[in-house]
Amino acid sequence: MSHADVDTLMSDFLRNSGGVALIDGGLATELERYGADLNDPLWSAKCLLTSPHLIRQVHLDYLEAGADIIITASYQATIQGFEAKGYSSEDGESMLRKSVEIACEARELYHQRCRESSVDYTGDGRIFKKRPVLVAASVGSYGAYLADGSEYSGDYGDAMNLEFLKGFHRRRVQVLAESGADLIAFETIPNKLEAQAFSELLEEGINIPAWFAFNSKDGVNVVSGDSLAECAAIADSSKKVVAVGINCTPPRFIGGLISTIKKVTNKPILIYPNSGESYDAQLKQWVQNTGVGEEDFVSYVNTWCEMGASLVGGCCRTTPDTIRAIHGTLPSRSASTPVVETLQSEPGLVMIKTA
Repeated sequence: MSHADVDTLMSDFLRNSGGVALIDGGLATELERYGADLNDPLWSAKCLLTSPHLIRQVHLDYLEAGADIIITASYQATIQGFEAKGYSSEDGESMLRKSVEIACEARELYHQRCRESSVDYTGDGRIFKKRPVLVAASVGSYGAYLADGSEYSGDYGDAMNLEFLKGFHRRRVQVLAESGADLIAFETIPNKLEAQAFSELLEEGINIPAWFAFNSKDGVNVVSGDSLAECAAIADSSKKVVAVGINCTPPRFIGGLISTIKKVTNKPILIYPNSGESYDAQLKQWVQNTGVGEEDFVSYVNTWCEMGASLVGGCCRTTPDTIRAIHGTLPSRSASTPVVETLQSEPGLVMIKTA
């Protein structure tokens, strides 16, 4: 990809998407719904080894719900993580490539279904409207590899340094950049040091653009306590970074975080929060009844867009139904999207209401 392509990829994509693009939602939640056991240090990346067909199906579910961007199952997939499970570094690299291949296959299959469909919107709420779709190769933080919840604290210890983080992520980023993805999604970045590491790695011959998504637990700083403004400024300074924003953060914090990011960058702002539930790092599970309902989550979206967000979606514990509902509430989409209502008398059945 040329420098010109990197510079214009996101602006062109957003223009073709009507000004706001829709990111997919939680992957692990959906894999578990299909029966996958993710109680493993590799988390959702375990399915790259055991059940890639489930990953492909979840990607398809999100595309049929209206997502414009699908994120690969590589968030917790690291070469070091696969080696710890007894695989070679070559096997680890192969799994990283596979995560992108699965997403690209899902995109092609979806576009084929769009071509074959006689309608853009089906009676069961699926969307087959042909449109541009991006594949974003996920890179989780070092804390995600540790699988101890430290991506939610950003505390890597006093001995951590920039060169170690660059060395940890370098080959993984190179492999994903060369695997056919449209961009790299650096996700759940918990501290300034790791943001700097990612920024410098992008200058090492990486030829596709990236986005930076930070997380916050107080609505002011990133989870480590580092200044969000300073972290976002690192992203702003990189020519390879085409969007900057927030993921895996409670919805109630998003408005203030958008305001902070807008002060330091003119790049597109992306927002894909979690459901607002709390994560118990000891039990390795989400605490029930601590988040917002789907209707409340969706109600925030237009406010975020009015504040400046141009890429929106969901993270942990959000579902294709969440993305479908967001698609229906976005002004650029809702004018052409029929209203879908669930009939209470017949669970799972939907009808289409048209004006």
